[in-house]
Amino acid sequence: MAWITENRRTAVVEKGSSPYLTEDMKAELRDIYFPRYPTKRAVLLPALHLVQHKYNWLPTAALEEIAVFLEVSPAEVMDTVTFYDEYWLKPKGKYLIGVCRSLACEICQADKITEHLKTKLGVDVGDTSADGQFTLIEMECIGSCGTAPAALVNEVLHEDLTVEKFDALINKLPTDPHDYKDPSITWDENGHGGHHGT
Repeated sequence: MAWITENRRTAVVEKGSSPYLTEDMKAELRDIYFPRYPTKRAVLLPALHLVQHKYNWLPTAALEEIAVFLEVSPAEVMDTVTFYDEYWLKPKGKYLIGVCRSLACEICQADKITEHLKTKLGVDVGDTSADGQFTLIEMECIGSCGTAPAALVNEVLHEDLTVEKFDALINKLPTDPHDYKDPSITWDENGHGGHHGT
């Protein structure tokens, strides 16, 4: 297997007109997360999640800002980001569609759903549609083997899928992905609630 290399030594980090790690984010990390963890360094994962949820990806300049704020090296932040699949170093679509490719889903023809989505969205696995709406990925087991094939759409689980069900789902997605919630969970503003029927 060949190694994939990138020349980061001469790479130029583009800075935005304003910081990615805002003062409000810093305050949240200081007030909520610092007291829960033994060191600033231990707050790295929550800081990365906070920034990614805001911008839908992690620009390199944001990684540098997080490193400075947490008093760690930029290399340590980059090592962490590249270790975990959930972090994105390039912009992704408003909706991240992750089709499960576990054995159960494969037996139940999840590949047909993936192939249909590739055609419908005009993308390959790992790519984002031209309109910036959708990014298509394949995932390892997402824990729904009994209701395969399954997929996640922005962390919302969909089970017993067919091509037709997926088309209907895509057609019903709200314009703003922040308005897309799991219909099986009822939460109030204080985080209280549960699954329907419980």
